[in-house]
Amino acid sequence: MKKKFTIQKTPFVVPTTDGKVIEEHFGNATDGNAQLSIAHMVAPSGWSEPFQTPEFEEYTYIIKGKKQFIIDGETIVLSAGESIKIEKNTRVQYSNPFSESCEYMAICTPAFSIDLVHREDE
Repeated sequence: MKKKFTIQKTPFVVPTTDGKVIEEHFGNATDGNAQLSIAHMVAPSGWSEPFQTPEFEEYTYIIKGKKQFIIDGETIVLSAGESIKIEKNTRVQYSNPFSESCEYMAICTPAFSIDLVHREDE
C-alpha cells in the first residue's frame, strides 16, 4: 500500500552565484510538482534580485532577519514572524539591504519555474 505522506530529508539545493541559499523541499526541481513549491532560503546581507513579474502567487514567511520588497513602486520591509502574499502578475523586487542575513520560507502556487518568473534585465 502506498504511503499517504512524503518526508523530505534531501531538498534540491538550487545552484546560485550570489551567495543565496535555496533549498526546494517540494516543487518542480525536487519532485516534479508543478502545482506548488516550498523552499527554505537564506539571503545574505547585500543580496538583491532584478525586478520580476511572476505568473505565480508567492507567499513569504520571515524566520530571521529582514527582507525588503518593492511592489508596484511601494517599499515594504518585513521582519521575523511576519509574512506576505504577493498576487501573480505583480511587478516585484526582492532584496536584503540590511546588515544581517535573512532566513525565510517561500511558497509559490503554481510552483516556481524560471519560465514563469519573468525577471527583467539588470
